[in-house]
Amino acid sequence: MGTAETVDRAVADDVQEFMFREADLLDSGRLREWLALLTDDVRYLVPLRTTRERAAGPGWVSAIAHWDDDLTGLEMRVMRTETEFSWAEDPPSRTRHFVSNIRTSPGATAEELAVRSNLLFFRSRGDHGGWDLLSAERADVLRRMDGSLRLARREVLLDHSTLPVDSLSVVL
Repeated sequence: MGTAETVDRAVADDVQEFMFREADLLDSGRLREWLALLTDDVRYLVPLRTTRERAAGPGWVSAIAHWDDDLTGLEMRVMRTETEFSWAEDPPSRTRHFVSNIRTSPGATAEELAVRSNLLFFRSRGDHGGWDLLSAERADVLRRMDGSLRLARREVLLDHSTLPVDSLSVVL
């Protein structure tokens, strides 16, 4: 996923604007508009994390994931939120995506960029005083298509091995 090379300031600014616009769409519940930011071959992955000794590796489980979706799977998730059967999101969550430490480098092809960012995700539901907080690093591949950036791949590397949430029904 890219190298330690850097990209010019204008490209880095475009990536930052993309990331902030995406967060705004998600927090505003504009999921159809968010889908338009994705490539046809997108892959969205939230792998399971385990706690291991250093010698046993980083602790990511490859055989199972919280989310492992292509465009069709993501479209189905969005369609479900638009129905009466979206019990986990009715009433809808109130969310904030705090995206920071955005690092951009050249990708595998001339059209792609490798982007790493940190995510602090806040969610509240209903009228009770509780809330959810998740922390993660995101490893993305953005692809320039028709003059704009699109998300081609996202891997959300949660800092949690046990999720402190009732459901993971929202896009990270």
